[in-house]
Amino acid sequence: MGITHIRTPKNFVLEERLERYADGFETHPKTFAGAWAEACYPLPCDAINASARQHRNRFDRVELDLGCGKGSFIIQMAQKHPGTLFLGMDSEPLCIAYAAQYILESGLRNVLVIPRGADALPEVFAPGELDAITLNFSTPYPRAHDARRRLTTIDRLLVYRKVLAPSGTLMLRTDSQPLRDWTLTQLEATGFRTLWVSDDARADHPEFPASEYETRLVERGARIWGVCATPDREPSPEQLALGRKANPSLMSYLPDDLESLDYVPLGMEDAVKNAINRRRRAARRQ
Repeated sequence: MGITHIRTPKNFVLEERLERYADGFETHPKTFAGAWAEACYPLPCDAINASARQHRNRFDRVELDLGCGKGSFIIQMAQKHPGTLFLGMDSEPLCIAYAAQYILESGLRNVLVIPRGADALPEVFAPGELDAITLNFSTPYPRAHDARRRLTTIDRLLVYRKVLAPSGTLMLRTDSQPLRDWTLTQLEATGFRTLWVSDDARADHPEFPASEYETRLVERGARIWGVCATPDREPSPEQLALGRKANPSLMSYLPDDLESLDYVPLGMEDAVKNAINRRRRAARRQ
C-alpha cells in the first residue's frame, strides 16, 4: 500500500464496519503459525485442534501481500489461483475494514487479511511457511534518517528469509526507481538471488494484476519498477556490513537535474521539492 491515506467517507463508522466484516480478517493470527495452509482450508478459519488439522485438506501454497491496502491485488490473485491461500497484512484499520468487506463480497474462500504490520511476521508465520511475499508500492521513506522504516532494509529481508520457503520468492513492485535500486543493494547483501529485474513490470509481467492504486499511479505518469528474488546462500557478516553502508538516502539514486523529472514517485515529492529549493537558494548566493 502506498503512502496516500484513504479518506474516510461521510457516515463511515470504522468500528461498525470492522464488526460487520469480521469474518474477512483474523484477529488471532499467532494461533495459525505453521498451519495456515491446513487451518484455513476452506475459509473461514474455524477453531480446531492441531490433531484434527492433520487430517484435513490443505492449500497448495500460501502467499502474503505485505501492506495489502484495500486488498484489490490479493482478491484478483485469489480469483486466478484458487489452490493458493492469499493473505494480506496491513496495520491500518481502515484498510482492513475495506479489504475484509471486498473479500466477503467476492465470495472467495482462499483469501484473508491480518490486521498486523511487518514486525509481526516472525510471530504469525513459522519458518519456511510462505511461498511468496509481495511488497506492492510500499512507502519509500526517501530521507536517510527514515531508511529503517522501509520494508526492504537488511533487517527486514533477514526476517523474510526465515519465513520464506527455500524456493520462495520476494517481489517488490513500486513507482519509485530509487527504492527499487536501493533494494537491489539490500537483496545482494542478504544473500537473495534475483530472478528478474524490470524497468517496466506492468509490461514485462502482466500476470500480476493491477490494483486500483497502481492504475491511478500509471494514469499520473508512473512507470512500475520491479524486482523478484529468492533466498540463496546465507549472507556473510562482511556482506551484511557492506550492505549497511549503502547510501540510505534515496535522493542519491535520482538524476542530478531534479527539475527534469517528468514523474516524482509518491512519497518523494517533498524531498525532491526541498532539494530543488535548496539548490536554487545556493545558486542565488553564488
